Amino acid sequence: FLMERKTHVKINRKEVMLAKLRKSCSCTPQKLKNFLMDFFPVLQWLPKYRIKEYIWGDVMSGLVIGIILVPQAIAYSLLAGLKPIYSLYTSFFANIIYFLMGTSRHVSVGIFSLISLMVGQVVDRELLLAGFDLNDDAPPASGDGSLQNDNLSNTTAFNFTIVGINAKCGKDCYAIGIATALTFMAGVYQVLMGIFRLGFVSMYLSESVLDGFATGASLTILTAQVKYLIGIKIPRSQGHGMLIITWINIFRNISQANLCDVITSAICIVVLVTAKELGDRYKHKLKFPLPTELVVIVVATLVSHYGKLNEVYASSVSGAIPTGFIPPKVPEFNLMLRVALDALPLAIVSFVFTVSLSEMFAKKYAYTIRANQEMFAVGFCNIIPSFFHSFATSAALAKTLVKTSTGCQTQISGVISAMVVLLVLLFLAPLFYSLQKCVLACIIIVSLRGALRKFRDVPARYHVNKVDALVWVVTMSASALVSTEIGLLVGIVFSMLCIIVQTQRPRTALLGQIQDTSFYEDDLEYENLSAVPKVKIFRFEAPLYYANRNYFLKSLYRLTNLDPNLEAARRKKYEKKEKQHLKKGNHRTANGLGIGETTLQLVPKQIDFQALVVDCSSISFLDTTGVNTLKEILKDYKNLNISVLLACCNPSVIDSLKRGGYFGKDFGYMQEMLFYSIHNAVLFVKDQK
Repeated sequence: FLMERKTHVKINRKEVMLAKLRKSCSCTPQKLKNFLMDFFPVLQWLPKYRIKEYIWGDVMSGLVIGIILVPQAIAYSLLAGLKPIYSLYTSFFANIIYFLMGTSRHVSVGIFSLISLMVGQVVDRELLLAGFDLNDDAPPASGDGSLQNDNLSNTTAFNFTIVGINAKCGKDCYAIGIATALTFMAGVYQVLMGIFRLGFVSMYLSESVLDGFATGASLTILTAQVKYLIGIKIPRSQGHGMLIITWINIFRNISQANLCDVITSAICIVVLVTAKELGDRYKHKLKFPLPTELVVIVVATLVSHYGKLNEVYASSVSGAIPTGFIPPKVPEFNLMLRVALDALPLAIVSFVFTVSLSEMFAKKYAYTIRANQEMFAVGFCNIIPSFFHSFATSAALAKTLVKTSTGCQTQISGVISAMVVLLVLLFLAPLFYSLQKCVLACIIIVSLRGALRKFRDVPARYHVNKVDALVWVVTMSASALVSTEIGLLVGIVFSMLCIIVQTQRPRTALLGQIQDTSFYEDDLEYENLSAVPKVKIFRFEAPLYYANRNYFLKSLYRLTNLDPNLEAARRKKYEKKEKQHLKKGNHRTANGLGIGETTLQLVPKQIDFQALVVDCSSISFLDTTGVNTLKEILKDYKNLNISVLLACCNPSVIDSLKRGGYFGKDFGYMQEMLFYSIHNAVLFVKDQK
């Protein structure tokens, strides 16, 4: 039977586009209100805020995250190659802006180790190109911690001209200029992606690519912190192969290790790891996680200050951290041009991590987020703070997990965290002057535990899916051994190539009938299947398109043990020989048979079927090459008196076949060529006998 297709009304796309354009361009008070409510989701949920139910959890989680943010902000400044004050600015502004614009109730947006590393690599490259020394072990600035003294202490500034910039600017000044220009461009990209609804780009970053990228970047982060752990002074490596070059320099200079830094690092790592393991083991009994990082920083700062570790043992310390806010400044346009390309992977990674975490926690706590609004939120978390000497931000998994475990209900907790950071910015920052850099390196390295533990998951990942495991290994290796940006690109390209290869060489099978049923399955995979007499049933488990056309034909000929082209050529050759013998008057054929037996000889013994059924249930689409391939086998097998039937085609495949003329001009033979199940096709063949 042939099912009757519905008639679809043709849509005038031009009219639809014009109608949408007119609707979007119109402005009414209600539309303006809806726009503001959508653009600032806080206007929707804040009036409905349940103070008695939510406030305690939000305050507790906000305080805990704020306490965690302060040491992490100071530590991650090492990764970004910037002063700690800029990390504190970043943490403050990101929380406030996401509170206004974000749709997730739980994610913690701020500094993130991976993003800080990507910013730091661009900053280091541009500093090197501008002629600055990347050695960051200069004597710490002294003073009372005020902004004025901090600016005066940086008297190593000199005049330089680069890409149209002619200014008296020191290393720190130029570094934050690069970082803000990079951040501004990343934010612009994210906003543009939101306007043009390009959030689908994140679909090309699979879980294996993201995990491999994060693990490879974690190895780079760990490598960059080793010199602080042992207190050696080596140049900050730049470019491809940074990880290998850094380790070579470390082993060359290992004899110069600072014993004070080594002992401090060992103690801090033992304390931090022990506290983390105990916290993970007894987290169900703890109302909130232990503020181990803050305790370590406070104790280490006191020991360093009163023990005079910098003066006596030449241990590298953070130096003066100014209080207050630096006046806002527009990022340099000329610097934006230099980092425009670098900002693109930064924008994509920042957005993908934020949206994936938002979706994960929205699903867990049964609410919805708007991915496009998240794009705008994270974009403006980069654009606006870039005017206030901040760098790129993203959602962070570790802090988000802490946030939810301590009772977070809404983004009010983000405001509380911002207030904690503001307190440090205004009053407490100078107290961290004597904090050793090796302590900050320990905090960074211990925070990488989760990403580095992914190595333990490789066997399980390999067992589940070998291709995904290979994608993880390739992405991780490229991110660690080449560079983070190249690693991300390699991971995306390689994962897409794997998909293409899988569609180029998909599974193919001949099907047998499950006894006493109307169902058919792969006779190589299942026992007790019975072959259908005189019928071959072929399954191709992929779309049929130009890239796998040859594989389709080779698999079909191999499994059916018949190449119709070769068989047709053989028959023509045989007939030609027979005619030559007949012309000579020889009534014995080339095979020594009589003329009466020639007809039997022309029918090949190896052809043991009269019909070929192609199971199209796994063919999701056909391109022009795919349609022509099916027309080709239809013609070739017809020349051998073998009928070709198609079964289980979806509507899009049927439409492609119709447009390609597979069923003839008037579709007259369609009922004899197309069937809605394999069993119907088999029954049709039996009836034709």
